[in-house]
Amino acid sequence: MAAGGADKFSVLLPTYNERENLPLIVWLLVRTFRDSGNNFEIIIIDDGSPDGTQEVAEQLQKIYGSDKILLRPRPRKLGLGTAYIHGMKHATGNFIVIMDADLSHHPKFIPEFIRKQKEGNFDIVSGTRYKGNGGVYGWDLKRKLISRGANFLTQVLLRPGASDLTGSFRLYRKEVLQKLMEKCVSKGYVFQMEMIVRARQLGYTIGEVPISFVDRVYGESKLGGNEIVSFLKGLLTLFATT
Repeated sequence: MAAGGADKFSVLLPTYNERENLPLIVWLLVRTFRDSGNNFEIIIIDDGSPDGTQEVAEQLQKIYGSDKILLRPRPRKLGLGTAYIHGMKHATGNFIVIMDADLSHHPKFIPEFIRKQKEGNFDIVSGTRYKGNGGVYGWDLKRKLISRGANFLTQVLLRPGASDLTGSFRLYRKEVLQKLMEKCVSKGYVFQMEMIVRARQLGYTIGEVPISFVDRVYGESKLGGNEIVSFLKGLLTLFATT
């Protein structure tokens, strides 16, 4: 394992139609890592966005350098779980940060994740909207209820020992994420939840950092009715198999 100062953080950024958000999120990430003095790389996994996200990513690579911005595109939309697997193959860091590219996750929390990880030597540090001064901004009541309800149901059925299961802003030890990926069967919205449930099963330690989640500024939300149905199905499958 790398010594304290030698840790490297690989940020996996799956994108689909994020051309407005990408320059800002990358700028914030670069600034955050440079200010905190942590070694990093940002891996952009674009799923064939028709809006020109990939062209924007290529420009960013010219600005920040191809050692810091790695482009690992795929021909079409193939799902979040496989995007992480694809990105991880190219990651050279011993820690992996997963987050959304739509500015709902602010990079300013990453140094807190890193501090928390070192403090408790955790395998996973998860951003939570439901603890301490964490919160959600910009969601309507329906969306808040769905998220809270999903979380509550999961807590009751699976007792995972973490407060925010459907969030996707986390720091993992690379080898832990690889192991969890091998075990995970879910796709889409349930995938994040299964990662935590499987982590508990395998005895990995999880720390939590309160975060504020801000609803996406540009572009369409990806949560629809189908997502909710597949979430419930996935929850029941996990309940039956864990």
